[in-house]
Amino acid sequence: MLDKVITSAAAAVADIPDGASLAVGGFGLVGVPEVLIRAVLDQGATNLETVSNNCGTNGFGLGLLLAEHRIRRTISSYVGSNEEFARQYLSGELEVELTPQGTLAERMRAGGAGIPAFFTPAGVGTPVADGGLPLRYDGSGGVLVASPPKETREFGGFAYVLEQGIVTDFALVHAWKGDRHGNLVYRRSARNFNPPAATAGRITIAQVEELVEPGEIDPDQVHTPGIHVQRVVHVGKVEVGIEKRTVRA
Repeated sequence: MLDKVITSAAAAVADIPDGASLAVGGFGLVGVPEVLIRAVLDQGATNLETVSNNCGTNGFGLGLLLAEHRIRRTISSYVGSNEEFARQYLSGELEVELTPQGTLAERMRAGGAGIPAFFTPAGVGTPVADGGLPLRYDGSGGVLVASPPKETREFGGFAYVLEQGIVTDFALVHAWKGDRHGNLVYRRSARNFNPPAATAGRITIAQVEELVEPGEIDPDQVHTPGIHVQRVVHVGKVEVGIEKRTVRA
């Protein structure tokens, strides 16, 4: 019962249904569960709602699902230079809930910890708290759906806005090392949105570069305990690309 290793990425994502919500780790091109995302692409699930720092880049990560119009709605903090994302958002094909980056990480962490909501100063005095952010455009430049106002409250003389924790149907994460019990270790900057995403999913699927036996990971080095992880897929070493190459003459 404790061996959570699945033989393939395809088998690991086979039961993700149309309309499912997915928390996805990664930041830019780093720590992205690319193998699992490609498996979802091949599997065919559509009408998805994703929760991720960004929605991938052109031809990579969640950008693959986006290009095939498989994502209905996304909660993100950074949209980067994904041209297809911008096109779909402005044309009314994609619903987007823009969320401050730290707030997004905390919303996933809170959801995983069983905290339904929390107060934060981020966004107070802006449309994040006051409402009016365009969630969906009508395709002609008008706003079809706008964000509603959120509750604000004062603590110690300072204003805070109420944000809800996020729990998703599934979570897809990338780890450097994992064992058969689902304990995960992230390497360097891949330890970005993967830890909170891993806790937010009701069913968390982890792709790991290195699979080891239980007991081989020092408990002090575990970043995500196995209790949060239901499935582990060994994918081998993954090469990390460069989103924007900058050189100096």
